[in-house]
Amino acid sequence: MTAEAAPKRPFRWHIIVFLAPAVLVYTAIMIVPLFGTLQFSLFRNVSGGHTFVGLDNFRTLFGDPNWSRGFWNALWNNVWFFIIHMLVQNPIGILLAALLSSPKLRLSSFYRTAIFIPTILSFVIVGFAWKLILSPIWGVAPNLLDLVGLKSLFTPWLGKEEYALTALSLISVWQFVGIPMMLIYAALLSIPDEVIEAAECDGVTGMAQFWKIKLPLVLPSIGIISVLTFVANFNAFDLIYSAQGALAGPNYSTDILGTFLYRAFFGFQLQVGDRNMGAAIATMMFLIILTGVCLYLFLIQTRLRRYQF
Repeated sequence: MTAEAAPKRPFRWHIIVFLAPAVLVYTAIMIVPLFGTLQFSLFRNVSGGHTFVGLDNFRTLFGDPNWSRGFWNALWNNVWFFIIHMLVQNPIGILLAALLSSPKLRLSSFYRTAIFIPTILSFVIVGFAWKLILSPIWGVAPNLLDLVGLKSLFTPWLGKEEYALTALSLISVWQFVGIPMMLIYAALLSIPDEVIEAAECDGVTGMAQFWKIKLPLVLPSIGIISVLTFVANFNAFDLIYSAQGALAGPNYSTDILGTFLYRAFFGFQLQVGDRNMGAAIATMMFLIILTGVCLYLFLIQTRLRRYQF
């Protein structure tokens, strides 16, 4: 007798049904515009017609001083914007999460809410409010510093080229420090109680327990926060635009890739918009972000997996 054939598993059509809406929406608002941008970057408007020029727009971006000077300035400012977030926002978020996860701390839920509230505020509100606070004419910052005898330290930070970008970076840190705090807080709460109890039995308590036990266990979450910070900072635009305008003053000292792209694509004042050069800048932003994410996925995440439970 021949063995009975194994029953054929039915195709799970419900998977396609449930995934199709999300895939269609993501394709419409992400994939199609992405390929459209890549297409625009390879064409140029010549004599009223759309002509394929290959990589000429990128050669112009890197070879023409009128474009390359602004691009490299914006790229360096973006890198500094990201460094400030990595060195200030994420360490503060980790520290706050460690403090708020302590069972001895009272009103921890109130503190978490108060720190997280700025993340839900509009960029326009945050930029305009801090511009008022730091104004040397009607701002409250000079008076607050005068109350503690530090008025001599005040300077129009948003009006000086050497301070403006750092000041805006710290404003962004104030607004978004609640995100790494909550993610690390959730990671700390997910550590098994058995691990903590074993550490306490070995006499590892307090800050030593955090540095030797908890911090290594939440390293994967810290890695995710770092790559999210990288992507968000190199996509930044709103805060700079709302606080310093499209020209990213003073003298382009706060110009980042987002504002540089905006002026190139849409034009501003005497600058005529060029959608093909704007698409080339957007393509470079995409490649920079893609490279950073790939480096994290293939070089860092593989090493952090050993710390996962």
